[in-house]
Amino acid sequence: MSLPSTIIKLILGLLWCIIHVVISLFSLCSHLMFNLECYLISSGLLRKYRNLQLSRVKCLAIVVDSREAKNTVKINQLLCWLKTLGVKYVCLYDIDGVLKKFFEPSMNSSRDDNSGDDLDVCANVKALDCSHREMTLECISGSDGKEGIAKAANLLCSTFLNGDRYTHESVKSESVFTETDMASALNSVGCGGPEPDLLLVYGPARCHLGFPAWRLRYTEIMHMGPLKSMKYGAVVKAFYNFSKKYQNYGK
Repeated sequence: MSLPSTIIKLILGLLWCIIHVVISLFSLCSHLMFNLECYLISSGLLRKYRNLQLSRVKCLAIVVDSREAKNTVKINQLLCWLKTLGVKYVCLYDIDGVLKKFFEPSMNSSRDDNSGDDLDVCANVKALDCSHREMTLECISGSDGKEGIAKAANLLCSTFLNGDRYTHESVKSESVFTETDMASALNSVGCGGPEPDLLLVYGPARCHLGFPAWRLRYTEIMHMGPLKSMKYGAVVKAFYNFSKKYQNYGK
């Protein structure tokens, strides 16, 4: 190997090491600044985060990676934070249904206690009471996604074929299903629900992990990192950032 090629390889190797060190230092500084900011927010030392405006967050969705959803201690801690902040409706989701299985016994007992009430909620909803606020909790999984839309489509199809207003073939060929028809069918099969205003994703993936797409038309999605390293200050910051966003809803 010639001397010039050796020198070039050494220079390139040195540049690679320098770039790697710079990126690592930048990542470390960003992580430290984020942790410091979360600590200051949790301590109430940053004035702008003290009085959150949660009027726009009528429904909050939490998407958790199924492997991290088994950490029920963290899930309960997160729900406690949300109740403290005054969130009224929370939809928990993981694709494998780990959270649904964990909360199912409590939900069943809650539905038995309220069997005589006329509640406009789906079958996966449980009302949680705390000392000063009430929060409604909904748990869904991947089965409420593709399977839910398939059940709703089957219901629409059977209604179309068996309904009195579709007796004549000429009427059948001109019939069109509307968004309202699909929403009604989804509610009928127990896969409806409010559209989240904000969706927080916990896990390695920066996506909604199969959360029912028809409920995400105007939803703001934020990635929060691993569940095991969640911080109260990060949740407060997410609500604050959402309160400062402007949505025109297509107008």
